[in-house]
Amino acid sequence: MKSTKSFEISKHVVWEAYKRVKSNKGAAGVDGESLAQFELHLKPNLYKIWNRMSSGSYFPPPVKRVEIPKGNGGKRSLGVPTVSDRIAQMVVKLYIEPEIDSHFHPDSYGYRTGKSAKAAVAVTRKRCWQYDWVVEFDIKGAFDNIDHGLLMKAVKQHVKEDWQLLYIERWLTAPFEQLDGELLLRDKGTPQGGVISPLLMNLFLHYAFDRWMEKHRPGNQFARYADDAVVHCRHQKEAEQLLKEISDRLQECLLTIHPDKSKVIYCKDSNRQRDYSHTQFTFLGFTFRPRVAHSRAGKRFTSFLPAVSKEAIKGMRRTIKGWRLHRRTFATLEQVAEQCNVILRGWWNYYGSFYKTEMRPLSDYLNQRLACWARRKYKKLRGHERQSFLWLRRVASIETGLFFHWQLLRSDGWIMGAV
Repeated sequence: MKSTKSFEISKHVVWEAYKRVKSNKGAAGVDGESLAQFELHLKPNLYKIWNRMSSGSYFPPPVKRVEIPKGNGGKRSLGVPTVSDRIAQMVVKLYIEPEIDSHFHPDSYGYRTGKSAKAAVAVTRKRCWQYDWVVEFDIKGAFDNIDHGLLMKAVKQHVKEDWQLLYIERWLTAPFEQLDGELLLRDKGTPQGGVISPLLMNLFLHYAFDRWMEKHRPGNQFARYADDAVVHCRHQKEAEQLLKEISDRLQECLLTIHPDKSKVIYCKDSNRQRDYSHTQFTFLGFTFRPRVAHSRAGKRFTSFLPAVSKEAIKGMRRTIKGWRLHRRTFATLEQVAEQCNVILRGWWNYYGSFYKTEMRPLSDYLNQRLACWARRKYKKLRGHERQSFLWLRRVASIETGLFFHWQLLRSDGWIMGAV
């Protein structure tokens, strides 16, 4: 029997989209419906999404606008779609992503299967040893300022199904709803927080930057993670000229680089001793700069290396402080560890991958919070700061794997600071 629907959309894909949205979790949108509430009527809700998308009558609701603090003191605007809309976006993404992604540059690392920020940092570290100069640039509000006309031109190079184009255009123009209920119409940008937005961002910059670099600067290697990128050069004049060319190119695409956050960096080390105003940059949470290293023979020298940035450490400290461990005296230490280790494991697996000794201050801070917890929980330790640290040291020496950072400290032969 021939389908009466305008568009052929598989129910299986809708189900797969729901499973992926569920695994990603996320907050409620403007309708206030959580994922758990959506699942109370799962089958009819999924059928409604399929039915409306298949008939061409699906219109996305407004996107909930929230602002989150940035490390530099500013705020970043996020758009939170409803659960239903996240599933609908995922449906389209599942259809179009395989074909689009196959065209992406191998040094585009953001939001791609088989790629990662850690891999981008690793390849950048290697290239900083090979090239003396780096161009670092920051795009002002990239997600917020993508031109819809240029973006749809890029989309139509790869997406041919009318229904997919229809819904992408509707998502691009869906208004923001602010906390006071006011609707803000949008004529540019793709909401950071939308399911399909990272793919659209990658596609836009694939043409705005990656393809342009391949054509005009094929000898300059780069690594790009969404709107964050660095480019390697052999000479200072080459790097300075390239920074200007990148700025001009992005302006052609109606994007602007941040003048204070875009610069040329000299990769100074034991073999590269020129004087230059900028000898460090931060990329994906790691600060690259001259650092002490040791050869296999044990000889000290200076190498240009990445390590966790001060901003990232500050952010993790804020998170630990927000746990308010000293208030969890009702819990056992094992229960506290179980709650913390999921996050600690992620931090150390990422930030501890390069020059992990720079994670030491975070370990010390966490141990201080745990000692404070012990003083609040046990009467015999109250008012005895030194005794609480000694108690924590004894526990750590017996149960080295209780907290994730303890086993790493012990395995590297570090003395647990302040404990």
